[in-house]
Amino acid sequence: MRHTSWAAIMLAALPLLVQAACPPLLDQRIPLLMGGSTDLCQYQNQTVVVVNTASGCGFTPQFEQLQSLWQHYRSRGVVVLGFPSNDFFQELDSDQAVASFCQSNFGVDFPMMSRVSVRGSQAHPLFKALAEASGTTPKWNFYKYIIAPGARTVTAFGPLTRPDDAAFIKALQQSLPAAP
Repeated sequence: MRHTSWAAIMLAALPLLVQAACPPLLDQRIPLLMGGSTDLCQYQNQTVVVVNTASGCGFTPQFEQLQSLWQHYRSRGVVVLGFPSNDFFQELDSDQAVASFCQSNFGVDFPMMSRVSVRGSQAHPLFKALAEASGTTPKWNFYKYIIAPGARTVTAFGPLTRPDDAAFIKALQQSLPAAP
């Protein structure tokens, strides 16, 4: 009969313990734009950029910079998550229309969530948590939140700060996950 040590059992259980330690901010399952859902806990060790988007806004060209940011930094542990919202009356009427618009006009292939509310009493729980963590709620489309690995910090940027702006890039780089 083989004897298993307590340390071996704990090492085997470590991945489960790490998953259980998901930061409350990211402990959410969110519907995806084209069906299904995603568990934000999978991103807990990455830098997460959350953006509330709209297809008919003057800031909509920021999709191009967001896609570029995603392509450049995803190998370094960054994920960009788009959250379409009609809170400012500039979003298309269906998730399918939003997906088609983003893909055909900007080649967006970063994860896009189903349409949500981002402010007020109807705000999605993630945006309520982001507002609490950063001290600011979206005042317009293309508000950007940089969530550091482990959700240890949240930094907010308004729509006038583009994803390729030096201040945004500096904050993003400062929150990159540590190299393994």
